[in-house]
Amino acid sequence: MYKTIYVPVDNSDYSNQAITSAVELGRKFDSTMVGCHVYAASMHDYRFKQMEYTLPDEYLEETELDRQRKIHDSLITMGLELISESYLEPMKAVCDDAGLEFEPKMMDGKHHVEIVRDIRESGYDLTVLGVMGIGRVRDTQIGSVCERVARTADRDVLVIKRLPAKAGAANGNGNGHQAEAETDGRDTILVGVDGSPQSFGALMTAIDLAKTFGKKVEAISVYDPYLHYSVFKGVVNVLTERAAKIFRFEEQNQLHEEIIDTGLAQIYQSHLDVAETMATEVGVELTKTLLDGKAFQKVLDHARKMDPWMLVIGRVGVHSDDSESGLGSNAENLLRACPCDLLLTTRLEYPELDVKAEESIRWTPEAEERFKRVPEQVRGIARTALYRLAVEQGH
Repeated sequence: MYKTIYVPVDNSDYSNQAITSAVELGRKFDSTMVGCHVYAASMHDYRFKQMEYTLPDEYLEETELDRQRKIHDSLITMGLELISESYLEPMKAVCDDAGLEFEPKMMDGKHHVEIVRDIRESGYDLTVLGVMGIGRVRDTQIGSVCERVARTADRDVLVIKRLPAKAGAANGNGNGHQAEAETDGRDTILVGVDGSPQSFGALMTAIDLAKTFGKKVEAISVYDPYLHYSVFKGVVNVLTERAAKIFRFEEQNQLHEEIIDTGLAQIYQSHLDVAETMATEVGVELTKTLLDGKAFQKVLDHARKMDPWMLVIGRVGVHSDDSESGLGSNAENLLRACPCDLLLTTRLEYPELDVKAEESIRWTPEAEERFKRVPEQVRGIARTALYRLAVEQGH
């Protein structure tokens, strides 16, 4: 599954835990482990030149200044390389103990730029990194390197957010804050499902991990029937009489209340049912949870309540355009706020039922015309639901 695992290190608590978690994965998948440290010698050189004017007068003579520059460059480069080797040595020792092949890498440059470039050029299957590094302070939610790598990497990224419990700490996140979990879900992988190929890819990744590590799988799906109420409430007071007639406000509002809100629950339940079928086909029992509200908030609340071993989600979801890069809004929010380790996946999976329906069902001109009455932002969801209903009824 993960043949090469990449771990950027900086000797921080979260980085060290990333090494431990990565090697645990590596043992199961017999992975090649790559450790990386990026040092910024060029940045130090730039800063030294900026500060040259502050040197004592005897060092400002051009010949002496040139000598100092060479000494500084040599010491900084050699020193940072030695530090990098020291940071990578613990990972090498752990990999040796686990019988895993280890490759060290040291690079000079901007941290996230070099890491993302290396990921793209080397094609690692998985990157494991701590949510924050040595620059963390009390109110840090996510480190700049982690945030930028998670946003821009084009491969799976596992963000380590949980530290081993320390003496006197109330939970396992290493910060001593009071635990919020109401139940112990450490034997469960929680996976977000919204009907997109990305979410079904996340599901299959979660299933593979569950079978490898002996975990349970819970799929969570969230629909939002409340959004249009806020939209219509804001629109009703600004529409002119002519605009109201064209928009057909009352009809649109009634359409949402009578059809879309009720249908959304059924559609997202069908996503969970399809997920259950996919899990059953590979011999995994799936727990299903359907909630209503803002997607990331409900997933976050549920994760805090159950405290899963890991949360697995696709980088983007059902409302994302094919041309979009980066993270979807729900993934972005969960990256910052999720209390457990978070796996952002790139795998795409197309359920057999959806593929069969799209290939075998043809729309009449009348059906296409009526379908245009469905608001554009939910047409993809509605089309999938109709396909599934047609197949289930034998069409």
